[in-house]
Amino acid sequence: MILLSNVIKSFQYVAMEDSKLVEAPAPPVLKQEPLQDGELTEEQRLELDNLMQMKDQILQDAESFAEEQVRAAMDEAAAVRQQAQAEIEAWWDERRQLDQETIEQAMDRGFEQGYQEGLARAETELRQQYDSMLQEASQILEQSYILKQQIIQESEPFLIELSCSIAEKIVDRQLTLESEWVIELIKKVLSRRREKGIIALCVSPSQFSYIQDAREELLLHLDSQAELQIIPDASVQDRGCVIRSSFGSIDARIDTQLNEIKNALRQVALRSEGS
Repeated sequence: MILLSNVIKSFQYVAMEDSKLVEAPAPPVLKQEPLQDGELTEEQRLELDNLMQMKDQILQDAESFAEEQVRAAMDEAAAVRQQAQAEIEAWWDERRQLDQETIEQAMDRGFEQGYQEGLARAETELRQQYDSMLQEASQILEQSYILKQQIIQESEPFLIELSCSIAEKIVDRQLTLESEWVIELIKKVLSRRREKGIIALCVSPSQFSYIQDAREELLLHLDSQAELQIIPDASVQDRGCVIRSSFGSIDARIDTQLNEIKNALRQVALRSEGS
């Protein structure tokens, strides 16, 4: 279950008709905040910037390399066509120079029919050679486009991993700067479980005191006959939570939701490759 609508404002996958590239989601614009405890260090910010620049450079390099292959293939195809045309013109120039003399000799010797047959055969062979060159040029061009598509598809898994890593760092930083987001996330999850009885809210031990202080606020989002138990749980490593009741459990940990997004993007990429 993906519950990051208030954490990540916009997160879409756009299927491309031609390149089928999965674009990295644009990171949300973070409002300027004065330095606070828990804010990323300069080294961490540089690492985040480097990751984003690396993602853009990987895609740019793949596109540039593919475009170079296409241009090279088009140049090679043009050269093949020019060579074939030049050979045809040279053949006809030579043939025109010899035509009159050859015809006279053939007529003198009674070989006019043989000459015409030979000329037709030569023209047929030359035409076949020209067609073969054109077909070869077309195949080279087609292979270059296939190579371009292959380069882009092979880049998709890495770009997905890199984009999710960047998103994770941005979310973690924003939750550090605005810890009330955690409370809002828990409120939304609790509002969807209008149940009676005991509801266990398992949170990270490091967040236990902070969430315990918001207990009365959280109770407003439960049924009046429900009992809320806030429990520190070492299996909850981040600022999310796991909610358990007699009806089952909801895993609202941040890393779990990011993994769901990553898996969804992978499935989209796989479907794109198979289409």
